[in-house]
Amino acid sequence: MSRVLVLNGPNLNLLGRREPHLYGGATLADVEALCYDTAAAHGLTADCRQSNHEGVLIDAIHEPGWSAIVINAGGYTHTSVALRDALAAVALPTIEVHLTNIHRRESYRHRSYVSEVADVVICGAGAQGYALALTHLSHLLERKD
Repeated sequence: MSRVLVLNGPNLNLLGRREPHLYGGATLADVEALCYDTAAAHGLTADCRQSNHEGVLIDAIHEPGWSAIVINAGGYTHTSVALRDALAAVALPTIEVHLTNIHRRESYRHRSYVSEVADVVICGAGAQGYALALTHLSHLLERKD
């Protein structure tokens, strides 16, 4: 069974409370439950992690045994070359997810270092973006086998 790392960056632990007019009412626990259910429906195993610390996120990416990565790097999307480099180094199928459409927001959010190494970018679909990402990963991983 393929293991997928679902990685959430800074402030995503506040989902459901933080700016619900932008990010919706789903909590991080709701997103994780959606990920576990969607992954299982596609024969995948999801391992959901969240951290507000860049090094913790990088360490998770470096762990052996992942088949693919779904990542919402939060604010690190626009600032972290180190996170981008970690994703490039492991060279796994990677899908970048954002709850909002980052291209309709502040101009500094339009630049994503993660996008440079992601296979697919899903933004603006809310929490459902994670389910879309895992569904697409199942197809990518099938083609890889």
